[in-house]
Amino acid sequence: MTTPSEPGDGRLDPSLSAIMSERRQLINLAYRLLGSLADAEDVVQETYARWYAMSRQQREAIESPGAWLTTVAGRICFDLLGSARARRERYVGEWIPEPLPDRTEWISGPSGGGTADPADRVTLDESITMAFLVVLESMTPAERVALILHDVFRYSFAEVAGIVGRTPAACRQLASSARRRIRDSQAPATPAARQADIVRNFKQAWEAKDIDALIGLLDPGATAIADGGGLVSAVLRPVEGAERVVRYAVEIAGRVPGMTLLERTVNGQPGLVAQQGGVTVMVMAFDVAGDRIKHIWAVRNPDKLRPWTTGPQH
Repeated sequence: MTTPSEPGDGRLDPSLSAIMSERRQLINLAYRLLGSLADAEDVVQETYARWYAMSRQQREAIESPGAWLTTVAGRICFDLLGSARARRERYVGEWIPEPLPDRTEWISGPSGGGTADPADRVTLDESITMAFLVVLESMTPAERVALILHDVFRYSFAEVAGIVGRTPAACRQLASSARRRIRDSQAPATPAARQADIVRNFKQAWEAKDIDALIGLLDPGATAIADGGGLVSAVLRPVEGAERVVRYAVEIAGRVPGMTLLERTVNGQPGLVAQQGGVTVMVMAFDVAGDRIKHIWAVRNPDKLRPWTTGPQH
C-alpha cells in the first residue's frame, strides 16, 4: 500500500508539502460551513483521499492544487449540509455549533499523539463567532456556501456556481440574501473589553447566586440555549426571558456540585468554561448587545467538548 509520502514509484512526492499546507484553509472552510470540527476533519480527510486517488499525471495536470482542494472540500460540505439538516432536525433539543477555544489555549491530542499546532486548526475572526455560526444554521446550504466562499474566502461567484450547481447570478443573489440574514440578526458591536467585563460580572453573580445582579446583566428578552448528548440531558427548547434564564442558570449550578467557572475565549469572544473535578463539562458563549447579554449558548454535549477536554488542561 502506498501513502501520500510514498508514491507508487517509492520516491517522495515533491508536491506533498505544498498540498498539505492547504490543510489549514480546508479546516477553516469546512468548520465554517458545517459548524463541527469533527465533521470538518472528516471532510479534509476525504478531500485528500480524492486527491491521492488520482494518478500522478492527473494531479500534475491541475494548475492550482489549492483551488482544486478547496473546490472539492466545498462540494463535499455542500452535499453534507443537506444530510446534516435532516440529522439536526432529529437531534434531541437545540443543535449548537461546536465551540472552539482560543489558539493559545488549544489543547493538544492525547499524550503520545503529537502536538497539534493551533495554526493548523481554525482562524478565529468575526466569521467564527457563535452568533454568526448560529445564523448560518438558519440558511439554506446554497446560501451558506455562497456567503462563506465568496465573502470570507474571496471565491468568485463563477467559482461558487461550480460548487452549488447554480448560475453565477443566482449565487450572487444567494450571498446577498445570506448577508441580509446576518445584518438583521446583528446588534451594534460591543467592544471586546466591555464584553469581557460583562461576562466576568455574570460569572461572579452566578457564583454568588445573586439573582438581582444576574437579571440586571441580561436583556429582558434574553434567550439561553443548551444542548446535551450522550449521558447529558438536553434542554428541549430555548429558555426565554431574563428571569427564566437566571432561574435556569441557578438550577444548573445546583445540579453540578463543585462546579468551577473559568473565563475563556470561546470562538474568538469572551466566554465561560465550567469544570467539575478538573474536567470540562460545559462551554458557554455569549452574545452581548450594548451592556446586556442577549443570547447564551451552553454546550454540554461531550462530543463537542473534545478540544476542551483532551490532553492537559489549561
